[in-house]
This record gives sequence, C-alpha cells and structure tokens, in this order.
Amino acid sequence: MALEVIWIIVGFVLLIKGADFLVDGASNVAKKFHIPEIIIGLTIVSIGTSMPELFVSITSAIQGYPDMAVGNVIGSNLCNLLLILGLSAIIQSIEFKRETRLIEIPMTLAVTFVLFVICNIGANITKIEGMILILLFVLFIGYTIYMGKKGEKFEKKDTIIEVQTEENNLTIKSILWIILGIIGLKIGGDLTVNHCVTIAKAIGISEKVISLTIIAIGTSLPELVTSVTAAFKGNSDIAIRKHSRFEYF
Repeated sequence: MALEVIWIIVGFVLLIKGADFLVDGASNVAKKFHIPEIIIGLTIVSIGTSMPELFVSITSAIQGYPDMAVGNVIGSNLCNLLLILGLSAIIQSIEFKRETRLIEIPMTLAVTFVLFVICNIGANITKIEGMILILLFVLFIGYTIYMGKKGEKFEKKDTIIEVQTEENNLTIKSILWIILGIIGLKIGGDLTVNHCVTIAKAIGISEKVISLTIIAIGTSLPELVTSVTAAFKGNSDIAIRKHSRFEYF
C-alpha cells in the first residue's frame, strides 16, 4: 500500500511538472509568432493548469473507469470552489468585480445546469453531448479573449516580445518542453489512475470515491498554489476569476 501511495505522488508530480513544461513551451512558441501576451495568458496558461485533470479523466475513460473520469471532474470543481476559494478568503477577503458577478458566475451556473441536464437524460454522456460541451468551451474561450482585448490596450511595444537572439535554439527548446510536458502528463496520468484503482480495490471502495477525494485534491494543486499565493499578495481577483472561468469547462 505504501508503494502505491508513493507511485501516486510521483504521478501527481509528473502531472504538475508536465503541465508547467507544456505551458512554458507553448507560451514561448506563441510569443515567437507574435501572439499578444494577454491572449497567451487567457488561453494557454489558463488551460494549462487544468491539464492534470484533463489527462487523468481521459486516461480513466480510455482504461474503462468512467466513474473515475466523472468523479475527477466533479471533485476538482468542488475542490476549487470550496477548498481553494475558502482558503483564499481566510487569507485575504475576496472582492467580486462587477463583470464576475453579472457575467461569469451566472455563466458558471448555466454550464453546471447544462451538465446536470445531460447527466440526467440518459445513462451516459454521448459523443454528440460531448461535442456540445466542447462547443460551449470554445465559445467561452472566444468570450474570454474578447473581454481580454476589451480590457487591455494592445500596443506593440507592450504585447509583443521580439526574440532577437538564438531564435532557432529557443524554438527547438520550446518544442522540446512541449514534448516533455505531454510525456509527463501521459505517464503521470497513467500512474495516478492505475495505482488509485489498485488502492480502491484493496480497501474495498469505489474508484469514484478515490477520484472525488485524493485525485481531485492532487490534480488541483497548481490552482491551490496559485490562488493562495495570490491571496497572500492581495490579488484576490485572481483567485475568484480563476475559478469562475476555465475550471468549469
């Protein structure tokens, strides 16, 4: 049992570091093609923190553990909404911006209702329903980019980072980071799922319980660190907007 726990920890480390490598590499490649930094932050960086959950859920589904896939999604969202926001609020009072209150939180509730309907009109989530969810995600990315452009002045000197030296070496290094990140996420996802299933069978509980607790907290560590750090620095808006945006898609 102790060995299984160690492998799960190794899996979490690979998931987190893999996400870091993937985000860094993708961000550098985006900068080379002169994509504004705010767009990189609102898309690549934001989605990157959800890569551990993505790979764990996909691995679970491929290996035939649908309860673990769904449990990880629900558990991670509950962890973000209750545990991480709760800790952030204890450290520093969180102030809601008008945009968050009027648009993003209602949007979060609407998407949650859509998932509720999908999960209760049949015994499973079909491919068509999955495509609907992905479409909603794409639309939300569009909204996020639009709001980012609306709130920022795009001046060339501020938003474009020119790579003046060793461009080829930087690109090769960035692609290498992306590859290493994907490999780390894949191996980390396999280790986490397989050994969590072993523990669940050994102690006689369902994979869903494991995914709602251990896996949910473990894959939410990047968000936990980011939000708590932001709260200590007094950046409460980062904490609340982070969990009203990509975490629910």
